[in-house]
Amino acid sequence: MSRPGFTTILEKDSPPMMFNAGDGFHYEKLPEGTRVIYPPGPVDALADPNVAIERALLEPMGMEPLHELLRPGMKLTIVFDDVSCPLPPMRPPDNRQLVIEKVLEKAYAKGVEDIHLIAALGLHRRMTEKELRWALGKKIMGSFYPDRLYNYDAEDEEGNTVIGETDHGEQVRISKRAAESDLVVYVNINLVAMNGGHKSVHTGISPYSSIRHHHNAHTLRNTKSLMDPPNSALHGSVNRMGEVLDANLKVFHIETTLNNATFPGVFNFMARPEHEWNSVTKANFLANHKATSKMPRSAARRIFQSIVAPHKMTSVQAGATDPVHTETLKHLHRQHLVHVEGQSDVLMLGVPYIGPYNVNSIMNPILVHNMVLGYLFNLYKGKPLVREGGVIIATHPVPNEFDDVYHPSYRPFFEEVLSQTTDPHEAEKRFEEKYIYDPWYRTLYRNAHAYHGWHPFTTWQWGAHALDHLGDVIFVGGDPYTTARMGYKRADTVAEALQIAQDTVGPNPSKTYMHIPPLFMCEVS
Repeated sequence: MSRPGFTTILEKDSPPMMFNAGDGFHYEKLPEGTRVIYPPGPVDALADPNVAIERALLEPMGMEPLHELLRPGMKLTIVFDDVSCPLPPMRPPDNRQLVIEKVLEKAYAKGVEDIHLIAALGLHRRMTEKELRWALGKKIMGSFYPDRLYNYDAEDEEGNTVIGETDHGEQVRISKRAAESDLVVYVNINLVAMNGGHKSVHTGISPYSSIRHHHNAHTLRNTKSLMDPPNSALHGSVNRMGEVLDANLKVFHIETTLNNATFPGVFNFMARPEHEWNSVTKANFLANHKATSKMPRSAARRIFQSIVAPHKMTSVQAGATDPVHTETLKHLHRQHLVHVEGQSDVLMLGVPYIGPYNVNSIMNPILVHNMVLGYLFNLYKGKPLVREGGVIIATHPVPNEFDDVYHPSYRPFFEEVLSQTTDPHEAEKRFEEKYIYDPWYRTLYRNAHAYHGWHPFTTWQWGAHALDHLGDVIFVGGDPYTTARMGYKRADTVAEALQIAQDTVGPNPSKTYMHIPPLFMCEVS
């Protein structure tokens, strides 16, 4: 078994702490009495993933075995998670490849010929051919791409169809190919507790007309942890949609989980407690720290984006949506959950170089906001690690840099929308339609590799609950222009940030450092 997550209180002679700071590192000694929470080590991987997949397909939860659902002449659609997970990309073979190969094997044995594979983008960017090959392998690509293996298109009016409506008036609209299929098989990698379950279909192969019901400022403001589905208004909405879908379409879910073996040897210092560093670990850190601090940010970014994770599959479960996802969450919590006593006045976080929306790209200022206030703040079950009115201190340079190929609407959102308002509700009300229906953004989404023009609105809204909860946010090393534009403060060091935080939380605040990466979540008592 892995090392469990643990909490320690720093003593006077404790070593400095390493903070991730985007495409670089920050290294600083924290005050005596700071609470540091470390993630669990990697849980045991499955001894033989192929055997486990076979068993899951033969003994599914709440549905017939997969082979009994297959027959000649049927229409089968296999949908799979897009490039936003896993993070970093995993060393091949990817979970999606292993699972889909087994599904296809059974489909061929039953004489199924009408098979399509769809990358579940929702309003994310299209996956490149290289990314699809990495996720699915050469054999699947050679057999299906591009005619029967393709990216979902939310802007194809003829390619999406309405299934029904929930009792809350939420339109359930999905891919027409999936809706007209005799069976949809959804293949998932559940990296965090927010994903999977009914959310897979209702964000992955749904257009804006459906996604708008759960990805909006009001819903996200009332989502009391994205990572704790029972307390999430977003999950309440997708679950209602799921009830409508299940009454009209047979969906066979296959969900997998990974351990948190996130970094290869040369970068393993990022996931190890500093007091466990040996001479080799220290040398690796110092070499990387020195190199990335001196080279151009673009060069450092290329190095980080080249990291391939030695993740291993830890579970696979198949069948009906709800029982499958309940079991998936148990495995996720086994890897991620750390029990913590009490909230803190100040929460300190290192910000990783990668998130779900900047794979092979730049983490622009809005995506930094999304990572800190959307993802990292929400890594809790029950109640936040930082108290109401408390302060988050995050280490990131927040550079004024944007990828205009992958994120064409983000720079205009930053300059136009945030210059007028940082309130998610006001931004949605005043500007959202302009970005949703912009013909150029729609063209880039459909024909290039661009996130939908609406996408910066949802990544900004992702922080709605945190903005209500927190008293302040301070970025260590943050660019003065970008942090001010977003309504945040900046400091040169963690020590300086802690001094600034006292203006909000008072003198001698309680301090917690959540040692990320790898990702984990806290159950706060």
